[in-house]
Amino acid sequence: MVSTNDLKRGVYVEIEGEVWRVLDFQHVKPGKGHAFVRIKMKNVVDGHIVDKKFRSDEYLKDADVVRKNMQFLYKEGSDFVLMDTSTYEQYHLNEDFIGEDALFMKEDMQVSVLLHNGKPIGLELPVAIVLKIVKTEPGFKGNTVTGASKPATLETGGVVQVPLFVDEGTNVKIDTRTKTYIERV
Repeated sequence: MVSTNDLKRGVYVEIEGEVWRVLDFQHVKPGKGHAFVRIKMKNVVDGHIVDKKFRSDEYLKDADVVRKNMQFLYKEGSDFVLMDTSTYEQYHLNEDFIGEDALFMKEDMQVSVLLHNGKPIGLELPVAIVLKIVKTEPGFKGNTVTGASKPATLETGGVVQVPLFVDEGTNVKIDTRTKTYIERV
């Protein structure tokens, strides 16, 4: 059990049999009445976000979430095959389950899979990854406006905005949380 006063961002709690990830929280002590905690949380299974209020002295069930390092092996149809690097057990995760992160997953990449009661409930990519640009328009001389960008297709199929000086064949570092360009590598 975890007190609502001790909640932090990223903590997993179980409410009515569903696992939720705390995105944000705020302790509120009004002039009249009891203090309460306003929590913004995301359902890890279907992804919907809700705001809920709890009394400040309330306790929530701590979800038993285990983070395992796995290696993305290959894509088979619409399934991504991942292997637990410690037990060599393989998991087949559907493209819908992975969501937009699928556009930034490269074979042999290390990822973290969140398991609840042995069942995958989420996937986290490394914060920054290096990918090759396979298609982009060339930058033109005189196109030097500060902050100008163009779309670039990555080797995994994802599309990010890059500066005009970045060309095809260039390796770039991508922030997987925001899906944005960081730098040339």
